[in-house]
Amino acid sequence: MQSRMRCKYTLSVAIALLVVSISGAAQSDQTDDFIRAEMERQNIPGLSLVVLKNGEIIKARGYGFARIEEQVPATPSTVYKIASVSKQFIAAGIMHLVQDGQIGLDDSIREYLEDAPESWNGITIRHLLTHTSGLVRNPSGFDPFESRPDAEIIAATYGEPLRFVPGEKSEYSNLGYYVLAETITRVCGKPWSEYLRETIFDPLGMDATLPTNTTMALPERAQGYVDNDELRKAPEWRALRPSGAFLSTVLDLAKWDSALYTDRILTDTTRRQMWTPAILADGSTAGYGFGWILTNFEGRKLVYHTGGMPGARAALARLIDEGLTIIVLMNLDDVDISAIMFGLARLYPHGWQPQGPAKVSIQ
Repeated sequence: MQSRMRCKYTLSVAIALLVVSISGAAQSDQTDDFIRAEMERQNIPGLSLVVLKNGEIIKARGYGFARIEEQVPATPSTVYKIASVSKQFIAAGIMHLVQDGQIGLDDSIREYLEDAPESWNGITIRHLLTHTSGLVRNPSGFDPFESRPDAEIIAATYGEPLRFVPGEKSEYSNLGYYVLAETITRVCGKPWSEYLRETIFDPLGMDATLPTNTTMALPERAQGYVDNDELRKAPEWRALRPSGAFLSTVLDLAKWDSALYTDRILTDTTRRQMWTPAILADGSTAGYGFGWILTNFEGRKLVYHTGGMPGARAALARLIDEGLTIIVLMNLDDVDISAIMFGLARLYPHGWQPQGPAKVSIQ
């Protein structure tokens, strides 16, 4: 049964790839060939891609199906869950408040969460942003099918010991981003999602970037799938997670990328702070800044984040010294996203420049 289902959906995806290719204005290129090969190899139903150079879109395309059952093709306007790519927006919200002097990076979190245990006294805003707080990875009080206040979910972890002294190590913590979101709420006196909409999304025209629990009708929203062999519909989480909070499109995320070349939301000083590795207590550095993973990829400075949750995988990668950005969203979670992200980066080597008019295919 599984093999028959896989064959059925692989054929459907292949047909959709052909349809999108025929309807697109751009001639097939090596990027299209690479994406199609990866989608076939990993049985990915639908994928949307944007490539930017210095904040300008030079390629935008959809491949496969946003919703298999209705034979709806994926396009650059398809709405996907972006999972942990959302962390950079929580971090940007915090840094906007830092710019305004309402929060200090080295403030103890207990200045904002007065009910937090004394063991959290040494945890600073900086520790939370860089995953060096010592907090556990996931809040024990989170139930994806039950909506609960963030403060209640955070409080449920107060009895759990820290994994290490804050600042000594780096361990990824979704809980830390719950705490950051709750800090925004308490400082601003409004829900963190509303604050981010007012300060980031609305000013940039990111109209398709919304909390995952939105009740708005979204005709271009992708159906998420799980299980590469059968491509079953993913369960729909009712709960909103600050650590993986948003829906978006590659075109909306392109607007965010363009803004990162300007001072519209964050100043140059702030952006540089966000892309500076955390320094641990022993003087070594961690490979994380403020909501961004920091590394060198084949000798090229890369800042990026990936994300995954049931029915979605996402990546936003910036080769910042080259002005090259690659954004990929898809509607399957069991995906080797690194193979796609790094494979695309190799197609645009250091020093690459667009030749001729931009190849933008937007259906």
